[in-house]
Amino acid sequence: MAPLPLLIFLVMASTVVLQHSGGAARKLTALVEEQPLVLDYHKGLLLKGGYDVNLVWYGSFTSSQKAIIIDFLTSFGTTSSTPPPRPTVASWWKTTEGYKGGSTSFTIAKQLNLLASAPSPALKNADLVSLVKNVKPGLKSVTIVLTSADVAVEGFCSSRCGTHGSLTGSEGAYIWVGNSATQCPGHCAWPFHQPIYGPQTPPLVAPNGDVGVDGMIINLATLLAGTVTNPYGNGYFQGDKDAPLEAVSACSGVFGKGAYPGYPGEVAIEESTGASYNVEGSNGRKYLVPAMWDPKMSQCLIQV
Repeated sequence: MAPLPLLIFLVMASTVVLQHSGGAARKLTALVEEQPLVLDYHKGLLLKGGYDVNLVWYGSFTSSQKAIIIDFLTSFGTTSSTPPPRPTVASWWKTTEGYKGGSTSFTIAKQLNLLASAPSPALKNADLVSLVKNVKPGLKSVTIVLTSADVAVEGFCSSRCGTHGSLTGSEGAYIWVGNSATQCPGHCAWPFHQPIYGPQTPPLVAPNGDVGVDGMIINLATLLAGTVTNPYGNGYFQGDKDAPLEAVSACSGVFGKGAYPGYPGEVAIEESTGASYNVEGSNGRKYLVPAMWDPKMSQCLIQV
């Protein structure tokens, strides 16, 4: 399927291309005031229940970079008997339960470390599929290919920051996300870097101190939501099937209250570091995740 053109806000660096080859208790969410969206359900299979996650690390990743991503993924099922002071990754992910079929949980299974040859040509879509097949994914699995900052991928930065698809029409779901730190942080790591186009507002401070990887988290969150709610091109989406707006990409560029093109909205600030975030995750980490479309309210839901 054809890649999705840059979404809604031209200044968005977090655009992800999707393709299918004493007062009252404080509320944890608030609705973004914008024109209602309608993501129709096209009666296809969704990913529901427990799934293994296979990770393919392609290129040079430090142990700290891996830990940021792994802690994010393990945060999806984190529960607590007492409400945390801020919303969590798990409370953000809970919005997907409103899509037909119920909840989806992930367990990290296989990990594969592959060093890229240098210099190497840009990886093509077929190469990404080959990397997925390397881990021999099972039926109840999602394989995530992560490429490091020194790896070029066809279309990366110019038209996409990541993709999701499947090996066949009804199995083998996979995701690819690239680290844009040295190639296009103004496109794929916004709002942690000034955008290439549009209003040049000051960038936010990345919550884990790594612009490239914190940007990957935004794109990974977008693609994971799209994968479980529209894994095979016939789930929930709006618009053209070959360039769909999905659960999070329909809310592109919105991270907090009052968001508008070039401004991510009001988010929490870590006092000691000045870092911006809106959810908490495993091992005391903080993350910035994008708004997600709530099928019950037919609006984008943010964490506050």
